[in-house]
Amino acid sequence: MNAELNFVSFRLVAQAMPVDPGHHHVLQPAAPQAGNIEWLYWVVFWILFAVFALMLAGFATATAKARVISSRPLPIIEDEEGDHRARWALGSALSITVITLFVILVLSVVTGKRVEGLSSKNPVTIQITGHQWWWEVTYPNSQADQTITTANEIHVPLNTPVVVLTNSADVIHSFWAPSITGKRDLVPGYSSAFWFQVAKAGIYHGQCAEFCGLQHAHMGLSVIAETADKFQEWQQRQIKLAAEPSTSEAIRGRGVFLTHACLMCHTIRGTDAGSHLGPDLTHVASRKMIAAETLPNTAGALAGWIVDPQRIKPGTLMSPNPLAPDDLQALVVYLQSLQ
Repeated sequence: MNAELNFVSFRLVAQAMPVDPGHHHVLQPAAPQAGNIEWLYWVVFWILFAVFALMLAGFATATAKARVISSRPLPIIEDEEGDHRARWALGSALSITVITLFVILVLSVVTGKRVEGLSSKNPVTIQITGHQWWWEVTYPNSQADQTITTANEIHVPLNTPVVVLTNSADVIHSFWAPSITGKRDLVPGYSSAFWFQVAKAGIYHGQCAEFCGLQHAHMGLSVIAETADKFQEWQQRQIKLAAEPSTSEAIRGRGVFLTHACLMCHTIRGTDAGSHLGPDLTHVASRKMIAAETLPNTAGALAGWIVDPQRIKPGTLMSPNPLAPDDLQALVVYLQSLQ
């Protein structure tokens, strides 16, 4: 039975076509915050490059002047003027090193202030909670029915200040979307906040940057920057309850979801499934990726993930679901209808 289950899950995942999760490059900034970090990177790079070049030049010059035959002992030379020049050169090099490090320190502090300098009276507020190994993303609202909860995807409007409130449900995680902003730690029991503002439309990949367990490398996310109109359209779709299934197969799939282990961990608003242990699946079909950017959101990948998540992401809290083929097919059809 286990061999058959493994084969089925492997075949289903193999059918899924890979999807580009988005840009992930510190040298391709899409936000002013990332632009400031890139500027600091190039300043430090060229300073260190100059130091490296000067060191190579110094070694080459010393090698050319001090030609010694290895079979003969080195001569002992007393040269007070040469010793004076050497002390002067050493002191100058030490002074330049200290000044250079101090300049880099000042530039780092200034860049940090610039990155954190954004503020607004009407920002888009997003709550991000790190879990092993996925991201819970909430858009809080004073009206409970207007609150949006999704997973592993962060939608933001262009040229609009965004404040991100962070927390962790288990261990230390770290939010890092290099094209957007710098690394931000999520510490259990401690809430923090940071700001950013995206200037270029696109999909920008993020990653947990603090080792958090076995599947740390498979804890990705996407920041989707879009126009204000598209962002509002997305919000209106996300606020709605899950769509009623329109086909007999989708109706059967909803029944499978509500009569198996699925409803013990997941929420689908508008149904009896209301657990918050795992990601909210009310609009799971609207997401480009699943399993925290591990798989594309296709029928094959979704079926493989349902049947045997441990084969794909060992250690994940989601347990295998050895469903009958017809039930699995119906469940996938239902989940793919949740736009």
